[in-house]
Amino acid sequence: MPAPDELYPPAQYGWGWIVLAIGILLLIAGAAWLLIALTRPKQSITLPGEPAYTPPTASVLDQLRGEYLADVQRIEDAYRSGNVSPRQANLELSRTVRAFVNEYSGLEAPVLSLDDLVARGVDPALIDAIRRHYYPSIFQRGPAIDPVYGAEAARAVVTSWH
Repeated sequence: MPAPDELYPPAQYGWGWIVLAIGILLLIAGAAWLLIALTRPKQSITLPGEPAYTPPTASVLDQLRGEYLADVQRIEDAYRSGNVSPRQANLELSRTVRAFVNEYSGLEAPVLSLDDLVARGVDPALIDAIRRHYYPSIFQRGPAIDPVYGAEAARAVVTSWH
């Protein structure tokens, strides 16, 4: 039996605890790598020397314009017949115009805010339509702006977009 004033040696841990600690560290490192690998944005696959986006041909653009002008007319008709509220009509017009810009130019207009579009220097007709007709009708309280004016603005964007 050791004397009362004698020091005890430190406890020794078994090798199993060290293996467990190393395993946990490897598991954490693997989870971090997996998280980074799965959330990393996909890179576009383009060949060197090839443009990332090729604009459509003139005939495709004419057809595209025709389709979107028909959509704008359909939305306006639905509003005039009372099937759609002014707020909903302006929301649909905004979606239609943004989808047109996306399909026409490759610009991801459906997911960009007004500030993002201004920063990218897009056609002033789009900025004007969103600022004067769609944003106030969708986001502000009170009565929505008459969708007939929003439809005219949408037609101006579709016909004048470069």
